[in-house]
Amino acid sequence: MTHTRFAFVKARWHADIVDRSLDGFTQIIPEAQVDVFDVPGAFELPLMARDLAVTGRFGAVICAAFVVDGGIYRHDFVAQAVVDGLMRAGLESGVPVLSVSLTPHHYQETAHHAAIYRDHFVTKGREAAHAALAIVEARDALRDKAA
Repeated sequence: MTHTRFAFVKARWHADIVDRSLDGFTQIIPEAQVDVFDVPGAFELPLMARDLAVTGRFGAVICAAFVVDGGIYRHDFVAQAVVDGLMRAGLESGVPVLSVSLTPHHYQETAHHAAIYRDHFVTKGREAAHAALAIVEARDALRDKAA
């Protein structure tokens, strides 16, 4: 297990669902290696990710959000802007920025749908942890070969 620190940023909209991704993440990577940050919503994730990445403290920044169609704007537009922003944050900072930002085609605020997505976010959190470990390992190997 690496001793790398990871930043985990969570959007507060649908926190009861989004927070489950951190639960899944810390099933793989110990909580002691994870600094957790909250932002109001998905749209704020890229800026916070960039700010955290440029500190040089983290091997990767993981961002989680649940973007649903609220009837006011196109949720697919918001989701695309967030994912593009996260990619830019990673490329500009040189630190991997991973997304656990999900945009379901159909979501109803019912106990049934909430339970489905809470479980899904746990799985996605575990997947993000595996991806974070893999990219840190791959980048370390690249640096070792270059040295």
